[in-house]
Amino acid sequence: MEETIVAIDVGTTKVCTLVAEPSDEAELRIVGIGTSTSRGLRKGVVLDVEQATAAITESVEKAEQISGYAIDSAFVGISGSHISGINSRGIAAISRGERLIVQDDINRAMDAARAIAIPPTREMLHDIPRGYIVDEQDGVRNPTGLRGFRLEVEAHIVTGASASIHNLAECVQNTGVRVEHLIVQAIAAGEAVLAGPEKDLGVAVVDIGGGTTDMAVFIDGSVWHTVVLPVGGNHLTHDLAVGLRTPFTVAESLKTKYGHATPDSFEPDAVIDATSFGDDSHRSMSRAQLSEIIKVRMEEILELILREIKRSGYDGLLPAGIVLCGGTAELAGIKQLARDTLELPVRIGTPRGLEGLVESVRDPAHACSVGLLLWALRYAPDVSRNGPRGGQGVLRRLKHLLSVFSPG
Repeated sequence: MEETIVAIDVGTTKVCTLVAEPSDEAELRIVGIGTSTSRGLRKGVVLDVEQATAAITESVEKAEQISGYAIDSAFVGISGSHISGINSRGIAAISRGERLIVQDDINRAMDAARAIAIPPTREMLHDIPRGYIVDEQDGVRNPTGLRGFRLEVEAHIVTGASASIHNLAECVQNTGVRVEHLIVQAIAAGEAVLAGPEKDLGVAVVDIGGGTTDMAVFIDGSVWHTVVLPVGGNHLTHDLAVGLRTPFTVAESLKTKYGHATPDSFEPDAVIDATSFGDDSHRSMSRAQLSEIIKVRMEEILELILREIKRSGYDGLLPAGIVLCGGTAELAGIKQLARDTLELPVRIGTPRGLEGLVESVRDPAHACSVGLLLWALRYAPDVSRNGPRGGQGVLRRLKHLLSVFSPG
């Protein structure tokens, strides 16, 4: 039985399940993908368990059909404005005779860093060491084997609302899939789109999805700051629907095909025939007008991003700039608008280090789902094993679904 890793990215607009195998030529080989329209979520948070479970089930079954594997367990992305990060410090004394730092000392320092007051309504999602200090020597990345009297660790602790965490986990588990780990989406996206030198130099990954904008700041190779803003691409679509007095689905189609973040790119007489998108009003509209509506809202989102970077205190520590990903990062002209608004270097991030069905995931919208796979490969002690399709995994999920949805 081959070893596989499965990722499930449960977003506001889509659910994406990826199945991957270890590869000799690249880090991973994508062997299965299943995408479904997300239901029962708003701004990254589950509001309807039954609808969300159905959407996840559809995505998982598609990935099983393509990959030939039965999916029993997965690494799952989590988002929502309830997620927040805090930096903490832990200290451990090195008391053995040789004063040689071993893994037990690192564990004790991390335990001290985790000992922060967390409200009973919140739970810890990540505890990530940012760096170590041995006696008075800072900038240590791996203290194992060094000699000293005192070890300090600077850690980034990410927490989320317990109810939101358990609601998402329940939706996945209702499909018969065990949750191996919940990973904050911005941290996962960073694994897929950032290069090592960028993380060392100082960079922020900004994943602009449908309902949220997930941010993570990386400095000295580690995560220093995380936040989720409750705005995303759906806000652009809503503004178009209101401003153009057209249905939401039509507005989404217009945004995807003709949307642009810089209306100055078009001549005033450049028009769009909205009737071809299902608008029964049989009218045309200016492409510059469409883009002007998008630009105003996009500038607001970018201003929120800039405000958060400044609030974090790391605005002067990002020489590598901003890496945009998520579905909204595919909006034409967004890179230039972001450069002008943020006054930082900006590039669009796409997943790297893959082979197999890469054409299906080689875009900014799949940064998080690919990143979940890479996070599991790099940091999880044991990857999940999923057997051939039609095995015990499918039977177990069927029994589980019957027990969940049958009355009494």
